[in-house]
Amino acid sequence: MSAAGPPARRYPRPTREQLAAAADKLLPDVIAPGLDVLLVGINPGLWSAATGWHFARPGNRFWPALYRGGFTPYQLHPSEQDGLPALGLGITNLVARATARADELTAAELVAGAAELAAKVERYRPRWVAVVGVTAYRIGFARPKAGFGPQPEPLGGARLWVLPNPSGLNAHFTPETLGAAFAELRTAASG
Repeated sequence: MSAAGPPARRYPRPTREQLAAAADKLLPDVIAPGLDVLLVGINPGLWSAATGWHFARPGNRFWPALYRGGFTPYQLHPSEQDGLPALGLGITNLVARATARADELTAAELVAGAAELAAKVERYRPRWVAVVGVTAYRIGFARPKAGFGPQPEPLGGARLWVLPNPSGLNAHFTPETLGAAFAELRTAASG
């Protein structure tokens, strides 16, 4: 699989001031009715909130994993996120507010976010919901022993899956193993 896509563009990096101003900002969902897979991040990082693009921080391996998993024809840049619904994909977050690190979120925020996500899923009716981060899933959905992969319970009528967190801080997963985890979901979602 070649990652060739449109010519690479350079995007300005957010300044320290822009990153600081992004704290607690909200990032709009990329969502449409009837998606094949709604991908659910934990919450936006400051880089994402400053740019307006999900999983935008350099070093985050979400976009490469999406490509390696066979979801996209080439490795998309975060600025291309609005093209995801045409591919049957969407992105939202468990908690809407931006923070520097996911560990700044409280358990109560994750639980409230899970309830809001369930309502969103009932409204938009994706076939699959994939939470990107097992620890946030365990806390938000009160499933302390949940693992990666398909989950036994549905969410708002959708099948539920848990993927590894693609943050560069999650060194337990390489780009290859992240791509393989995404590919497992792709296989399940295409069946």
